[in-house]
Amino acid sequence: MTIMSFFLLIILLLISFLTFSWLNPQELTVFYLPNESFTSSVAMVLVGALAAGLLLGFLAHLYGSFGRIVKGWRSERQGKRGKEVQANYREGISRLLSGDLKQAQKMLRRALDKDPSRVDIYLALANVPLQEGNPAESLALLRKAREIDGKSLELLFKLATTYDEAGEQGNAEQTYRDILALDPGNRKALRSLRDLKMVQEAWSEALEVQKQVLKVSGNDRQEQENKILFHLRYEVARIALDNGEKEKAISSLREIVKQAPDFVPGRVSLGDALQASQKLEEAIKIWQEAYNTLGKSVFLARLEDLCMGAEDPESLLAFYRDNSAKRPDDLLLRFFFGKFCLRLEMVEEAMEHLQSLEGAGIDTPQLHLLLAEGHRRRHRHDDAIREYKKALGVNARLVLGYVCDSCDEEVAEWQSRCPSCGAWGSFSLADRQTIQQAKPMELRAIHHGEREAWKQA
Repeated sequence: MTIMSFFLLIILLLISFLTFSWLNPQELTVFYLPNESFTSSVAMVLVGALAAGLLLGFLAHLYGSFGRIVKGWRSERQGKRGKEVQANYREGISRLLSGDLKQAQKMLRRALDKDPSRVDIYLALANVPLQEGNPAESLALLRKAREIDGKSLELLFKLATTYDEAGEQGNAEQTYRDILALDPGNRKALRSLRDLKMVQEAWSEALEVQKQVLKVSGNDRQEQENKILFHLRYEVARIALDNGEKEKAISSLREIVKQAPDFVPGRVSLGDALQASQKLEEAIKIWQEAYNTLGKSVFLARLEDLCMGAEDPESLLAFYRDNSAKRPDDLLLRFFFGKFCLRLEMVEEAMEHLQSLEGAGIDTPQLHLLLAEGHRRRHRHDDAIREYKKALGVNARLVLGYVCDSCDEEVAEWQSRCPSCGAWGSFSLADRQTIQQAKPMELRAIHHGEREAWKQA
């Protein structure tokens, strides 16, 4: 705006004021307090009101402008600090991934000091003491983070797994339940809670959780989850048997065997339950049918113990003879037949079966042990010693073998590095610690009087 325009505006305003005053010559009394007032022309009151309004508007404009300036300054400052925090956080993560735990902790602590509200920094920082084998410090950091954001599922899962690693399974369980309270259909939390209950061998609780898992699982995992449900049902039935609930266990196990005839533990435990209920004939029938169907040695071992305990070896001998005739190529049956004969002191028949296995090229410590026992009962001591040596793996070199101190891997010859766990220099003589920890027998001189006393005794 030019100076001329400004003067013209002033002249225009004065003309307008004078015209308004001439047209409104009346005076107006204005009360600004109950007993205080002033009197002036209508034009002056109007001009005063306009001036006051303009002044208030100008002050409001100044206040808004100042507020925007302060807000911009704060935003710029926070943005700068945020960039510094993010840079420290990224550097800390990089150091953590590279294994430089000390520097990682330093950078993450620096980031956390500048912004204590960042839960992700707490999560990253908690990994440092966890990798150093100090889960208690990790838990302290994670609990602080939970106070900031108690609904972060990532944080709650990290807290639960850390509790589990620290051996605080009760707190881990409660944390998983807290997750389910926030998200009842969370599959990961349900499966983790189920696995925790399985580790605790709380089979009934694990079964109930697994039923919830099935409800929320997708079609791609239904078969796998149903298999876990089936195994948990078996464990619940087995526990019922251990607790003396025989009929309940028998009923559950029959259903399990009917549903999965090839499930070996189900048939074994069903026979155990029937035996515990003194239903011996049913137990024998279950195990005989199971062996004929599945061919597992555990059924023959169970049959042998049951028949010997019941003092009824004839029924098992009949089973062995009938099946040996029907299945002459079943060498596992022949092995247990020979073992059973040896147990009954039927040495000649036992050796006939066992030596036929040896002739078939079978070379196992178990077979050599049974052959050695047969030779011993025949009083053929040289043959017995030879078979015992084969069973123990003893040769002319008297190789004693080595064991890895880290993972218990056994090898015949010493090796510089364990092929199982990868540890160097970890192989030692088997049972070395037992030998080293034993105390040598104390030797002392025998005096002449003691020697004479021993001779007279």
